[in-house]
Amino acid sequence: MKFVRFLMKNAALANAPKHIDHFSKFSPSPLSMKQFLDFGSTNACEKTSFVFLRQELPVRLSNIMKEINLLPDRLISTPSVQMLQSWYIQSLLDILNFLDKSPDDHSALRDFTEALVKIRNRHNDVVPTMAQGVIEYKEAFGQDPVTSQNVQYFLDRFYMSRISIRMLINQHSLIFDGTTNPAHPNTIGSIEPSCEVAKVVRDAYESAKMLCDQYYLGSPKLEIEEINSNCQKEPISMVYVPSHLYHMLFELFKNAMRATVETHESSPSLPPIKVMVALGGEDLSIKMSDRGGGVPLRKIERLFSYMYSTAPTPRIGDFQQAPLAGFGYGLPISRLYARYFQGDLQLYSMEGHGTDAVIYLKALSTDSIEKLPVYNKSAWRHYKVSQEADDWCVPSKEPLNLAVHRASK
Repeated sequence: MKFVRFLMKNAALANAPKHIDHFSKFSPSPLSMKQFLDFGSTNACEKTSFVFLRQELPVRLSNIMKEINLLPDRLISTPSVQMLQSWYIQSLLDILNFLDKSPDDHSALRDFTEALVKIRNRHNDVVPTMAQGVIEYKEAFGQDPVTSQNVQYFLDRFYMSRISIRMLINQHSLIFDGTTNPAHPNTIGSIEPSCEVAKVVRDAYESAKMLCDQYYLGSPKLEIEEINSNCQKEPISMVYVPSHLYHMLFELFKNAMRATVETHESSPSLPPIKVMVALGGEDLSIKMSDRGGGVPLRKIERLFSYMYSTAPTPRIGDFQQAPLAGFGYGLPISRLYARYFQGDLQLYSMEGHGTDAVIYLKALSTDSIEKLPVYNKSAWRHYKVSQEADDWCVPSKEPLNLAVHRASK
């Protein structure tokens, strides 16, 4: 019996490239926050969700798996990326097992939910595993501008795809597992219909403060202000995924606290971190201001680069690293969480003073639509870019000595 299972598994693996080619020809179907909410609250039907996900998840998985194969061969061949590819192939095959199952079969529905949870758990370490692959590549081959550009483009799309796949899996498994979260009884899956922004800000601050106190034996205070243009006396709330918002804010607080404490280590007191939450007709904006010394303009873009990190390189399973540092992926992935529902995260810094970090989110759930990567010729061309000569003058480090230049004439 084991031998039969072994043969069947090998046959399924052999057919994986055909399945990937087939499903990558379809574009993912982006959903709005309102669609997520309406489906989960008013007409939640497990059969409908089952039929949609068994088609949509293979499409999303296959689209990004096609792009993995466009990475440099030496990066694909690293042990970490090889392991990651095996996870994605296995997850695709797990879902394809349900393509011929009837939605009226209750055992199939139960097995499907269990399979989704298993897939989610299998992919828990995707971010550090891919980060480890990039580190392995850099240590063995160094880095060049073209590779760095391709890796940046790919990882933004790869991690965005992962966020979207986890969102679909979480919505299905949380809504249809038959339990409710007593701490958040009103949530629809992972979505909070009335997410109080200031409350999430304070939660993220307290968590970052605890780390900062442990590591630096002190932390800056929080000052928070709300400006609700729609109803001035009401606290600002929105339809959103609290865990996504928390992730972004926690990362920004860690950075702000670290910069503030290290800049003012000889001062008797620390300047506070100020957060302003503003709600308009179209945008909900959250601005976090610190006085942590700021960052030169030249270095701002580096903060969002996966190939560049100021933090010591940790290893997977190494729990001894500084709690306010890591792979250096915190900011770029936080920006992806903001962009996932058509928002953004931007940094405005004044070197010598401090930094303003602004999270932009859509105020209306109808405008909050998934931003999903799709594999097509436009994406393919991004990986085929070659380094060309700059069409702007590049200033030399030493200015031209005009006196010498004149004397030579």
